[in-house]
Amino acid sequence: MSQPTISFEFFPPQSLEASFRLWDTVSTLAHLDPAFVSVTYGAGGTTRKLTHEAVETLGTHMGLDVAAHLTCVDASREETLEIAESYAKSGVKRIVALRGDPPKGAQSFSAHPDGFTDAPELVAALAETGQFEITVGAYPDRHPEAAHANADIDWLKRKIDAGATNAITQFFFEAETFLRFRDACTKAGITAEIIPGILPIENWSGTRRFAKRCGARIPPTFSAMFETAERDGRSDLLSTAICTELCTDLLEEGANHLHFYTLNKPGLTRDVVHALGLAPDTTLEKVA
Repeated sequence: MSQPTISFEFFPPQSLEASFRLWDTVSTLAHLDPAFVSVTYGAGGTTRKLTHEAVETLGTHMGLDVAAHLTCVDASREETLEIAESYAKSGVKRIVALRGDPPKGAQSFSAHPDGFTDAPELVAALAETGQFEITVGAYPDRHPEAAHANADIDWLKRKIDAGATNAITQFFFEAETFLRFRDACTKAGITAEIIPGILPIENWSGTRRFAKRCGARIPPTFSAMFETAERDGRSDLLSTAICTELCTDLLEEGANHLHFYTLNKPGLTRDVVHALGLAPDTTLEKVA
């Protein structure tokens, strides 16, 4: 089997301080030789211009293979495809196609009158251009809007059938969650690669809020573990250990790519990649 590969997700900066943090994060993680990196949209497409700028900068000046996020939110079909075309002209070959979160304050997603109504429609239109490798989202834990237990599998199959190349999952904290989902996808006839999405726990209280919002199940033992670790000043050690164990289990079960949600903070992701032995060996000098 080939060496497993990794990739990283960043979000575009909205202030000067955030810009410095992003570039520090990229500089730290670029040395780990990611297969690609992705740049998100804000809720409601609020960072559309910033996303485009970050994608161009990472590709042009950092030499990274960049996947640009693209959503259905608050734009017509024509506007959305114009954005995709601008990415193509910038050399972008990968798109992460998502329905997208509703704008701030909205209770649910509402399609633009002239826009794409869901991710499968967006994927089909992008696939028709023939310009991109298309990645979509997948949900090992039940999505909060899922109508029934198998709805997430059904939606993923629609997106793959529409032309998506692969899928990256929402984060999860137990390997069994991913493995059950992967088995269910296989049973449903989904043959595209499903990449596990990994979230190192940078902030325990923030992670709990985030998980609740997106329906990701947190093991009940985590609360006591993090309360003790925070009291002893060892939260990062615990987070690294938990994440490394999760990734090890996934790799042993045949996962060949890990996608890390960095939150524009490189430390834990870097430490986990090193602990897994996936960092390139830069300690030995080449012999002439």
